[in-house]
Amino acid sequence: MGTIERVGAVPAARSEARRRHDVTVEELVHAYRAVPAGTPVRLGKRTSNLFRFGAHTAGSVLLDTSGLAGVIEVDRAARTADVQGMCTYEDLVAATLPHGLMPLVVPQLKTITLGGAVTGLGIESTSFRHGLPHESVLEMDVLTPGGELVTAAPDNEHADLFSAFANSYGTLGYALRLRIELLPVKPYVKLTHHRFRTAEEATAALAEFARPDGPADFVDGTVFSADEHYVSVGRFVDAPTPGAQVSDYTGMDVFYRSLQRRPVDHLTVHDYLWRWDTDWFWCSRAFGVQVPALRRVWPKRYRRSDVYRRLVALDQRYQASNTVRRALGRPEEEMVIQDVEIPTPRLPEFLAAFHSHVGIAPVWLCPLQLRGERTWPLYPMEPHTPYVNVGFWSSVPVGADREEHNRFVEKLVADLDGHKSLYSTVHYGETEFWERYNGAAYRAVKERYDPAGRVPDLYTKVGGGA
Repeated sequence: MGTIERVGAVPAARSEARRRHDVTVEELVHAYRAVPAGTPVRLGKRTSNLFRFGAHTAGSVLLDTSGLAGVIEVDRAARTADVQGMCTYEDLVAATLPHGLMPLVVPQLKTITLGGAVTGLGIESTSFRHGLPHESVLEMDVLTPGGELVTAAPDNEHADLFSAFANSYGTLGYALRLRIELLPVKPYVKLTHHRFRTAEEATAALAEFARPDGPADFVDGTVFSADEHYVSVGRFVDAPTPGAQVSDYTGMDVFYRSLQRRPVDHLTVHDYLWRWDTDWFWCSRAFGVQVPALRRVWPKRYRRSDVYRRLVALDQRYQASNTVRRALGRPEEEMVIQDVEIPTPRLPEFLAAFHSHVGIAPVWLCPLQLRGERTWPLYPMEPHTPYVNVGFWSSVPVGADREEHNRFVEKLVADLDGHKSLYSTVHYGETEFWERYNGAAYRAVKERYDPAGRVPDLYTKVGGGA
């Protein structure tokens, strides 16, 4: 096997783990180049957190990426890690916490991969200070659609790819190795849940607690109804407050319910990072997992977001739920699973319209702000501008238009100068889509790294069912 040239790479000593990684990459690149032109290619990933359930393209070739799912090296002194692109955050956190470190942003579901969070965005309660996962990437090795292996960094000859990679969803290439910054941690997180009656009060509190120069380490929020809002503020601590209980939400207790009855809480840093995963925020209730009698017999190892997501995928494939609804004479339901970014001052407007027209509850709130001056062309947010991510994941009765509620959300977000993540269904027309996601910048990078159009473009991938 010939040596694969990595364009733009900086020579460095290779550990055994790096040597194994390089061999795996070499095999993958050769396999990719051997696929005949015009044949669709898919990565063989163990998990997915996308909510687009279209059928895979017939005749596509599945590339084996099982050897690219680990951590190559953690550099404790430099507070960095070299990580393979298919590594899940569950495995990444397991490798960094023993060093007293964690990624700057750990998306809330265990099986989100680092490469997936960078190319498809991710967020969590540190995002008010540390932005989005791609903002802590120092460099990455990318297999481009044209078959090149390049090292992209902010200041090298592939800086255009580095900038455009976030929100490109694999259409500009696959990240095979990423070097990321890490954050020092303490053993525990002390949580304080503040209750507010109105959206205006909750928004003001989010803005205050989520100041990047403030004392909080973590900030997020939960909306149970139009008159019940919680803002949760976390701080790293060396030990629990004397006499305080350290909570465990992997058993019978459900984390989101604790917000309503436990104003102050303590968790280990590990359990804090995965506090939402056990019950997929609150979505496990759809499977009865929050009913005590069923929860006791539902195996603990299957109380995980990836298990619930597979159940939803099966339901969508066979339309089981809607078939039952029709048989019972009930209306079919439209899945409304979205995350959107709203400028913080306009959050009350969004929530009022959302409660009135869509009516899903609870709703998750997560403040975020870009880390510095740098902007990212395919997800244009303004520097030094606070936003709130609003996440809602459920289904509602179908209206006259089968996509009525999702289209309403898209229009509302646009009217409020917000942005919508693309991991779920997209209903924009092509012209509007490219206006919102910087089509001119995307096409320039696409033409350089995929001159033959080997893989679908971004609109085709997320909006056209590819």
